[in-house]
Amino acid sequence: MDARLDPAKFAGLSEGDAHVIRNAGGRASDDAIRSLVISHKLLGTKEWFVIHHTDCGMEAFTNEVMRGLLNQSLAPAEVGPDGWKDVGEGPGSDAGDEIEWLTINDQAGSVTEDVATIRAHPLVPKDVAIYGYIYDVKSGRLIEVPEATEAGKV
Repeated sequence: MDARLDPAKFAGLSEGDAHVIRNAGGRASDDAIRSLVISHKLLGTKEWFVIHHTDCGMEAFTNEVMRGLLNQSLAPAEVGPDGWKDVGEGPGSDAGDEIEWLTINDQAGSVTEDVATIRAHPLVPKDVAIYGYIYDVKSGRLIEVPEATEAGKV
């Protein structure tokens, strides 16, 4: 989701080389898995790469923080030295209380968790290889997460 990053560019891909599915944190949400299954079933994709990145905003809050902010108001929040603060006027909503926001507190762990989640899904064929990487925004390098790739191997 991060507008600063161009996955095709940092992966050395040309237009049409890959289906890029982007969401907040690059997480294996139900919708991301839906898109992967469509990509495989209808378009023949044979390998999938889960790529998270350093300096990710999803590391900057927790489920509880997001839920609290939404309970106060639906307006944009601000971040300061003491963390996130709601500056909008209500009403808020408790509809976010049941959502798993898929925040990140360990990049390598979240990549591994996402690869394992995808691999275990009943609609994911066992012959699709799934790899896990972290893109380092400072160095521009893709760093393999061996535990993730192991979890996703065919």
